[in-house]
Amino acid sequence: MSILLPIIYLVILGNSFQGKLQGLPIVVVDQDGAEWSQRLMDNLRALVKGPKTVTLDQTSDENQAIRNVRQGRYKACLIIPMDFSKKKAVKAAPEVALFLDNTDGISSETIRNVVTGALRAIALTYVPLREDFGSPQLNDINLYQQVDYRQSLVPGVIIMAIFLGTQTTGAFNLVMDRFLGVDESYMLTPLSKGDIVGGLIISGLTVTTIIAVFIMTVGMLITGISFSRTFGHFALLLLIIVLTTMSLLSLMFVLLGRLRHPRVVGIISGFMNVILFFPSGAVYPIASFPEWLKLFATINP
Repeated sequence: MSILLPIIYLVILGNSFQGKLQGLPIVVVDQDGAEWSQRLMDNLRALVKGPKTVTLDQTSDENQAIRNVRQGRYKACLIIPMDFSKKKAVKAAPEVALFLDNTDGISSETIRNVVTGALRAIALTYVPLREDFGSPQLNDINLYQQVDYRQSLVPGVIIMAIFLGTQTTGAFNLVMDRFLGVDESYMLTPLSKGDIVGGLIISGLTVTTIIAVFIMTVGMLITGISFSRTFGHFALLLLIIVLTTMSLLSLMFVLLGRLRHPRVVGIISGFMNVILFFPSGAVYPIASFPEWLKLFATINP
């Protein structure tokens, strides 16, 4: 274990950070279809064939394209208006619109840069000394409100509290009781194994949910997140916390339920923390992962 774990850490962590982003999906609505929009499309296709930074799909439905970005199917929607080539020809400051899924800051910034580069390169024959009013401009729009960095950490802190809570309750208590020999006293009672496991899950769920709600409240107070006055919002947050806790407690029982020494639980818990957290996409976009790690990220709970 002492030899295997550092090697696995090296492979997982080494492929989880600072990789080259590839395959960021963009949907294009080309309402122009004339010379200059075709040049822009050619430049974007060169990015698809060359560095493979983006993938392109085209559609004629502007509203559906933006809806697909909101639903996570695409990272951005590029709209080339029907007067783009005409304005370019008469140097009337032509513009294109780029709707970005800014919930992933690294990916959205990469897309903004590559589209800006493709746009500037459509008529790049010389470097003008004065401002060129005929140069096309990128009008980028973030689809979501910009979230303060400290506030964006709160959901992760809540999940961390749930993860740590499920590691120190539920299956861990069962292994500790087995290690101390307390579990034998359970067998003297009319309780079945299902009753024992169900009781441990309920106790772990209660303790962990209380901790997670407390952490959420403190996190919101520290970072200045306003409390919603709608009961439905709080009920949905509580439901997400309960379901997440239930899922992780059940996962812990599947993975750790048959162990007999708490020391092994600690080792495996630390191992799971690295294996499940870093390839989750919470730290760095999944688009930078190699194919085998992307496959793991899709099934990572």
